[in-house]
Amino acid sequence: MTLDDIQQIAVIGAGLMGHGIAQEFAFAGYQVHLHDVSKEKIREGLDRIRDNLQMFVENELAQPSQIDETLDRIYGSDRLEVVCREADFVIEAVTENLPIKQEIFRQLDGICPAHTILASNTTALMPSQIGELAQRGDKILNTHYFNPPYLIPLVELVRSPKTSDETLQVTYDLMVKIGKTPAIIQKEALGFVGPRLQAALIREAFSIVERGIASAEDVDLVVRNSFGRRLSVAGPFQVFELAGWDMVLAAFEELYKDLNSSTDVNPLLKEMVEKGELGVKSGKGFYEWPPEKIEEVRARMDRALIWQMKEKEHGRKRDQKA
Repeated sequence: MTLDDIQQIAVIGAGLMGHGIAQEFAFAGYQVHLHDVSKEKIREGLDRIRDNLQMFVENELAQPSQIDETLDRIYGSDRLEVVCREADFVIEAVTENLPIKQEIFRQLDGICPAHTILASNTTALMPSQIGELAQRGDKILNTHYFNPPYLIPLVELVRSPKTSDETLQVTYDLMVKIGKTPAIIQKEALGFVGPRLQAALIREAFSIVERGIASAEDVDLVVRNSFGRRLSVAGPFQVFELAGWDMVLAAFEELYKDLNSSTDVNPLLKEMVEKGELGVKSGKGFYEWPPEKIEEVRARMDRALIWQMKEKEHGRKRDQKA
C-alpha cells in the first residue's frame, strides 16, 4: 500500500478532537466520512468545523470559498458500517476508554477492507492494547493529535511491535501531505513523548506550589515568559546543546536532588479534585474562571497559535520561491 492508495478517510467521533481531524483531511482535499452515535452530534461537529474555517478566513489562512468546499467533502452518518466500509484510512477519536476503543477496533476490523489502516487518537493508551481484539495488527497504530488539532501541527505516530514499516511510512506520508508535522515514536510507552514531558512538568509545578516556593500564578508567569518562549522554537535538546552539556551537568548535579520524583499523584491535585476545584469546567481551580476570563484566555491562545501557523505558511512560501 502507498499514499496514492488512500482516497477516502473515516473519522470515528465528531467531538473535541474528531471534528478538527476531519476538518484537516477535508481541507486538504480528501473525502471524509464522519461518524458519531447520533445525527445531532454530527451536526454539532460540522457546525464547529464551519466556525473554525470562518476563523481561518478572518485570519487569511483560507479563502471564503474553502468553507463550503471543505464541508462538501464531509459526509456524516451514525452508522459505522456506512462510514467505514470503503475507507482506506480510519482515525478513531472517541472517549479515552480502553474497552470502548477495543470494541470499536474489533468492529472496524470486520467492516473495513483488508488494506485499511486503523489509527487511534489517544493520549496515553498503547496501540497494542487498543488493537488487541483486531486481527490486522500490522495495520494498527496511534496518531496522537494535540488540541486543537487544526491549530497545532504535531502528530505523534506510535507504532506497536506488530505495526509494519509500510503502515508507518504511509501514515507518515499522509500526515506530511495534509500539512502536519509527524514525529515517529518507535517504541510504545504510556504517554508516548508529549504527554510524558507534560506530566513531568506539571508534577514539579504542583510540588513547587505545595511547598510554598511560588504561587500557581507565578509558576505560569515564569514558564510563559522564559523557557516557554524558547521551547516554541527549539526543543529541550537543542536549547541545552546551545548552552553546553558541561554547563547543564554542573547546574543539575545539585538541582536534581531537590526535584520531585514521586511516583504518586501529588496530594494537592487529589485534594483539588475531591473539592470539585477542576478548573474551567467547575469555574474554579488555582484561578477563578468567570465566562469572560475563559474566553480571554482561549482567545489569547488561539491568537498565538494562529500567528505561528501564519509564520509557518509564510516560511513555506518563501522556500518555494527560493
